[in-house]
Amino acid sequence: DPDFGAYSLTVSSFYMGRTEVTKETWDAVRAVAPSYGYTDLPGGGQKAPNHPVHSVNWYEVVKWCNARSAMEGRTPCYTVSGSVYKTGESDNVTCNFSADGYRLPTDAEWEYAARGGRVGNRFPWGDTITHSQANYDSYWSGGHPYYSYDLATTEGYHPDYDDDGYPYTSPVGSFAANAYGLHDVAGNLWEWCWDWYPGYVGSNRVLRGGGWRYYASYCRAGSRLGGSPGARGNYGGFRVCSVVLVP
Repeated sequence: DPDFGAYSLTVSSFYMGRTEVTKETWDAVRAVAPSYGYTDLPGGGQKAPNHPVHSVNWYEVVKWCNARSAMEGRTPCYTVSGSVYKTGESDNVTCNFSADGYRLPTDAEWEYAARGGRVGNRFPWGDTITHSQANYDSYWSGGHPYYSYDLATTEGYHPDYDDDGYPYTSPVGSFAANAYGLHDVAGNLWEWCWDWYPGYVGSNRVLRGGGWRYYASYCRAGSRLGGSPGARGNYGGFRVCSVVLVP
């Protein structure tokens, strides 16, 4: 990586959702979740049904993954003390990575998928970024973008989505997919991952991808952020993984 140096990513085979989970999909699962014992999933936030759901914390998205698994007849991946994780906030969650249910990607899986098979680039498509490729905040200084690899022609939030109040998210799939068919792996919303943030085990979980209110530097494939698993904000969402095909 031009900024992070050389390193390897090794993962087992997996499938990943092409887009961040939308509010429409979140609501569809949440509506039936109580019948499976999931009684405390929040409504989440939205710009519109086809925009990614936001303002959901790590605990909530993990439980939502289990609820969706149950709804579709898959085996839930997440347990606490041997029981399927359904309610509350627990830091003792374990993941059965061989189960066929839905789960969050690991930190390595997320980056491997986001890079789309490319080696040595900042972004899933190359070394520079513009508003034609992602929904992010272009930070300018002295009349031009602060980062040399930010080639946006307008300053600030994405000009196509900076209206109608916060958050300035975009509909999922608005930008071209990477070589693996994944949309918005740079920008739109930060995405929760399974792992604890390095050096902050027990306090912060990994977030990846940057977002609508963050600068180009955060959209780099090698960039990560740590967030409290109980935190909610209009900057964060998620996408799902599975060992079997994700529809």
